[in-house]
Amino acid sequence: MSETNSQQIINTAETLIESYAKGKRNFSGANLGNADLQGVDLKGSDLSYADLSEANLNGANLRGCDLSFANLSQANLQDVDLRGALLFSADLRQADLKGAKMEKADCDYLR
Repeated sequence: MSETNSQQIINTAETLIESYAKGKRNFSGANLGNADLQGVDLKGSDLSYADLSEANLNGANLRGCDLSFANLSQANLQDVDLRGALLFSADLRQADLKGAKMEKADCDYLR
């Protein structure tokens, strides 16, 4: 049976964590609304266009992640590491950013 390079659909926290552990970093368009990703390490991942609305990312390592056009509305981003992250056109409405590390994060505007 041959391997294919098709994009695996990421729609659960378990699938995301397993894929990251296997070396995958492209999670563009992932559907993870309401996911519990507390403390997860996704450093350097592409999460552009991902739905992370209402997700629990408390204490997560998102350092250097591409979160451009991601939906992070109402997400728990307390104590998250967003240093060096790309946040172009990311939706952060009503997200809790208390204690978030955002040094050198790059964004056009926060909405």
